[in-house]
Amino acid sequence: MLRRSMMALACVLAVSTSARAAGDAPATPAPVAAKPAIAMEEPRQGDFWTYEVHDEISGKVSAVRKHLVTEVSPTDISIRVTTEGKESEGLVVYDRSWNVKNAGEWKHQPGDGSGIHTPLKVGDSWKFSGDDVNNAKGNIWKRSGQSKVVAQETVTTKAGTFETYKIETTLMRRPTNDPTRKNDIIGVIWYAPAIDHWVKRNFASRGNGHLLVNNTVELIEYGRKN
Repeated sequence: MLRRSMMALACVLAVSTSARAAGDAPATPAPVAAKPAIAMEEPRQGDFWTYEVHDEISGKVSAVRKHLVTEVSPTDISIRVTTEGKESEGLVVYDRSWNVKNAGEWKHQPGDGSGIHTPLKVGDSWKFSGDDVNNAKGNIWKRSGQSKVVAQETVTTKAGTFETYKIETTLMRRPTNDPTRKNDIIGVIWYAPAIDHWVKRNFASRGNGHLLVNNTVELIEYGRKN
């Protein structure tokens, strides 16, 4: 009798263990369909792009920022920038090639050189130079650099899958009042013509050889006003 009871208990334990193992086994994830890009070749008031900012030094998401088009003219695109969890807003004015002209107290004359040159073609490159002027603080920095279209790549972010041009930019900045100081900047953008914006961007800045900033931004949402 005892033997039959022990055998029955063993069978129950075996079935229970097998059931738990089956329940613990990870399910095979269903394939995620790629989101088609929303056509936004020409900027309009109300267009927006939201980005996660990844601090590559700390390994953390340092901010979530939304860029909203407030106004479009034949020469400029005005963008209101808001940061999740903060009340302050900023206004950035670009030219129609997405070079920054004005950002806060800074004016970039004729532009900061971070934009694009259309039509984009792998192998194309261009040089730029100008002044970064902060009249409020009396600062002027001389800027010069070069950009090159190095590849065409398919990039997937939380916002979808995009066909992009990968553009690498190197530049140097020096203040006019202290030529011993300098900033060396390396930027990489993945620009998607279908949405007329970058879906991913890396920015690394060094001051006199020391790493100051290394951020990557990735698109998590975008769209336009109906």
